[in-house]
Amino acid sequence: MVTPREEYDRVFGLLQRHHEWFQQSIPLIASENVPSPAVRETLISDFGNRYAEGWPGERVYAGCRFIDQVEFKCIELMKTLFNAEFVDVRPISGVVANLAVYTAFAEPGDVLLALSIPCGGHITSGKKELGGTAGAVKGLIVEYLPLDYEELNIDVDKAKSKIQELATKARPPKFVMFGASVFPFPHPVRELAEAIHSAGATIGYDAAHVAGLIAGGQFQDPLREGADVVSLSTHKTFFGPQHGGILSWEKNAEKIKRATFPGMVSNHHLHAVAGLTIACAEMLQFGEEYAAQVVKNAKALAQALYERGFKVLESTRASQNPTSS
Repeated sequence: MVTPREEYDRVFGLLQRHHEWFQQSIPLIASENVPSPAVRETLISDFGNRYAEGWPGERVYAGCRFIDQVEFKCIELMKTLFNAEFVDVRPISGVVANLAVYTAFAEPGDVLLALSIPCGGHITSGKKELGGTAGAVKGLIVEYLPLDYEELNIDVDKAKSKIQELATKARPPKFVMFGASVFPFPHPVRELAEAIHSAGATIGYDAAHVAGLIAGGQFQDPLREGADVVSLSTHKTFFGPQHGGILSWEKNAEKIKRATFPGMVSNHHLHAVAGLTIACAEMLQFGEEYAAQVVKNAKALAQALYERGFKVLESTRASQNPTSS
C-alpha cells in the first residue's frame, strides 16, 4: 500500500524531473512562455487564496482593499500599453475573454464570421457541430472568412463578397473576428472595417498570440485600424502568467463589464492579476526590445529553414507591416 508520504514525494519528484527536462529543452509551443521570477513570486502570494467578485471598488466580497489597488494598477498599465480607453483584466483565459466578448456583442443565433480552425482560427470561433465555443456554448451561427492560401491571409475581396452575400440572404454577420491561433501576418482589419461596420457588425480581434508584439510596437494596432474590441491571453508573446483580458473603447465598457461578471467569471484568479500587473510593468520597460527580438528570432528561423530547402512565405503586404516577412 502506498502511503500519503510516498505520494507526496512522488509528485515533487515528478515536478523536479519536469524542471530538469525543460532546462535541457527548447519548447516551440506557441502558446507557452516563461514569466519572470517576479511574476512567478506573485503566483504563490495570498492573493491566490482570496475572492473578489465584481469590478474593483464595487466588490461582492469584503477584504479587497489591496486587491482592488493592484487590479486598478493593472488596468492602468494595460491602457497605457495598448492605448485603450477601456480594459477588463478579469477574464481568466483567452477562451473566457472571447466568450465575454461574444456575450457583450452578440446573441444566440447571430452570425459570426471568423477563420476556420484548419485555416488558423481558434476553437472559440468554431461551429457547434465541431464543438467550437462560439457554436456549442454561445449558440452563434459560424460562417468562415475566406483564406488566400497563397498569402496565408484573409482574402479581402472574397470577404467583402461574403458579407454582401450573407446580407442578401438576410443573415448579415453580427460579429467578425480577426486574429487567430495561427496567422503569420497582420490581418486586413483596416481594409475590411468599413464593409463590416456598414453591415452592422462588430469587429473583434483575437490577439492571444500577438498581444506582446502589439504592445511592443511590432505588429498591427487593431484598435486604431477599426476593431471595436480586442481579446487576448497574457502568457504568449506577452510574457505574463496564464490569464486573459479585453481591450475596447469607453462606449463599450458597461456591456463588457456585465458580460465578464456575472456572465463569465466569479472570482478571477487574483494572484494571476497581480502577476499580470508585474508583467505589464516589465513590458513597459522591456517590451519594445523584447518584441523586436521575437521578430528577429522568427526571421532567423525562417532564413535557416529557407537555406535548408523549405519554402518560406513572404507577404506582399511587407511594406505596410513590420512583421510581414
